[in-house]
Amino acid sequence: MAEEFKQIIRIMGADIKGEMQTYNALTKIHGISFMLSNAICNVLKLNKNEKIGSLSNEELKKIESVIKQDAFPTWLKNRRKDMDSGKDLHLVSTDLKFQKELDIKHLRKIRCYRGIRHSLGLPVRGQRTRSNFRKGKTVGVKKKSVKTASGKK
Repeated sequence: MAEEFKQIIRIMGADIKGEMQTYNALTKIHGISFMLSNAICNVLKLNKNEKIGSLSNEELKKIESVIKQDAFPTWLKNRRKDMDSGKDLHLVSTDLKFQKELDIKHLRKIRCYRGIRHSLGLPVRGQRTRSNFRKGKTVGVKKKSVKTASGKK
């Protein structure tokens, strides 16, 4: 029995178009890079050029289980030496977003240089600020308010 083509696939909280190739489609999941997508396809022996909408439900479940197993080499993981546990982790989707928020809050709380830069909305990684990062803030000299002609006679 051939299963019908699925237009939209939901994996790890991400909606993916069924027309995409498996290799590119997996990168649409937040926290999965092209290298990790390649590793997943190689581990499961999936055709990278096959449309993800044509994969069976069992294959999609295998993809999710491989991502959750966290059985990749350390250099492929996105959270090495976690501050809390000290382990090498790989976080995806909402877990990654939540942990990133917590890290920034921690930096602000301890008032380190990076935390202060985050709270002021300035660049954190040493970029220059003279010509870039000038959106949303008052830049330049303030002009005195212009008096109307009807106010003076």
